[in-house]
Amino acid sequence: MTGELFGTLPTGTAVHRWTLERDGVRVRVLTYGGILQSVETPDRDGAMGPIALGFPDLAGYLTHPAPYLGALVGRYANRIAGGRFPLDERIYHLAQNNGPNALHGGERGFDKRVWDAAPAGDHAVRLSRVSPHGEEGFPGRLEVSATYALEEGGALRISYEAVTDAPTIVNLTNHTYWNLGGAGAGNAAGGHEVRIDAGRVTVVDDELIPTGELRDVAGTRFDFRESRKVGSGYDHNYVLDKGVTDAAVAVAELHDPASGRTVGVATTEPGLQLYTGDHFDAAVPFAPGDGIALETQHFPDSPNRPEFPSTVLRPGEVFRSQTLYGFGVRG
Repeated sequence: MTGELFGTLPTGTAVHRWTLERDGVRVRVLTYGGILQSVETPDRDGAMGPIALGFPDLAGYLTHPAPYLGALVGRYANRIAGGRFPLDERIYHLAQNNGPNALHGGERGFDKRVWDAAPAGDHAVRLSRVSPHGEEGFPGRLEVSATYALEEGGALRISYEAVTDAPTIVNLTNHTYWNLGGAGAGNAAGGHEVRIDAGRVTVVDDELIPTGELRDVAGTRFDFRESRKVGSGYDHNYVLDKGVTDAAVAVAELHDPASGRTVGVATTEPGLQLYTGDHFDAAVPFAPGDGIALETQHFPDSPNRPEFPSTVLRPGEVFRSQTLYGFGVRG
């Protein structure tokens, strides 16, 4: 495991990159935004290649923040309707950075902060920071960490932990876009296959805010219970059959028939956002569909939906979440 200077922000703050290697997998993580800059794995012929979309330098991430390429997203991943939520009989107001709604933690969410980094063993790096009370409108001083670890066999585990000094909400995810043919290899959504162990999806309105309905996927284009081609037009939360679990449970697999590469996803979270990158800005050096995001999470707008699994964290509690990415090949 190695650390190196990756660049410097306009403020003069240094950004470092950590490289983890184990059992044929190489991963690079940035202290800026907790970004998973690259993942390299072999194809069916043993040729190594990059399978996560990223930029080669810090300038790329500063110039193109909107896709959240590889970012650690928080304090609340996904959308909160109207940029507001109730908690203990008080209404909190957040930045409305996605039309009238809050998205991915606000104008300067966790993806735009520099994290402290320290080794966490021979094949792991632990990122940490303190999100002060009131940051982006969220209550409570939140001490948060994310540990990126390459396990035996080359699987990547991301472990999140957080504690607070006042009631707050927490929903963290990683926003990597996968292209198993190789980053820059063209349209992934048109050629990759996906399986998601979810019989329901959260129905959303025109602003991608859940209506509260959990709709059966049977007989619809949202049914990925059997592996099939992804296609385009997805930015939806899947209600995982397993629900919330203490240990990570396998819930999805992405497969590229051309290269043979696979990415399996296991998580403790109750939801998974399938996003086919249809809204890449024309200025971003990737075209719509060039990457597929599989974001493990609690459901969008949960703070305004008491019927959804809770995202409330209180003093004395510890928020814990894990997601495991397993890399492989098959015919």
